[in-house]
Amino acid sequence: MTAKNTGLRGPLNWPDDPETVTAADIDFTALAHVLANTCRRGGCMRGYHSVAAHAVVVSEEIEALDGLEDAQRRKLALHALVADAPSAWLRGRLRDSQRAAEPGSRGAGPGPRAGGPGRAGKLAGGIESAVREAAGLDAVLEDELAELLRFVTRMASAAESRDLLEPGSGSGPGSAGVAFPPLKRRIRSVPPDKAAQAWLARLRALGVALGGDAGGKTESER
Repeated sequence: MTAKNTGLRGPLNWPDDPETVTAADIDFTALAHVLANTCRRGGCMRGYHSVAAHAVVVSEEIEALDGLEDAQRRKLALHALVADAPSAWLRGRLRDSQRAAEPGSRGAGPGPRAGGPGRAGKLAGGIESAVREAAGLDAVLEDELAELLRFVTRMASAAESRDLLEPGSGSGPGSAGVAFPPLKRRIRSVPPDKAAQAWLARLRALGVALGGDAGGKTESER
């Protein structure tokens, strides 16, 4: 399957109808910009922190973990990068889309899925499958790796609460509801254009080609 990865030139295929998304519809450049223009926790933060920047943080932390084989580490880091992709299609369409897009909901992996609440959760599951296919990933992440990704994601959310939320507001929108140790790294506000560039650079570093280089194939498939 070849995804629509248009790079930085030409028109972008923006996320549109969440009902009909397929892997062939995925334009990672457009997706990066939507995620970079979307603030975490519905904007209830002292400093701007995009969904894209959050995904980059989690993906980098995954890649720095010990105890994983190289192939596992790359796969899990890529899953982390695209975990919140469904929010780009569900933005403002359904009341429960934000909660459906939060990692850690019940299901096969760390991101939104059909096991989420109501219709938004079902749509999110289909979108997630399409994005994973376009990125060269299996549709389902093994339970052990999914649990590891959920844990690191919650550590990133705890660091986000520490660095970008008002004191005492850790129970706001998107909070995991359980105390997790925060990442050691500081979470800093990144402008949307730089967050989009960082997300795309991370995608390339993990082996997904853009701009017609090799369609949506990973390095191992070239």
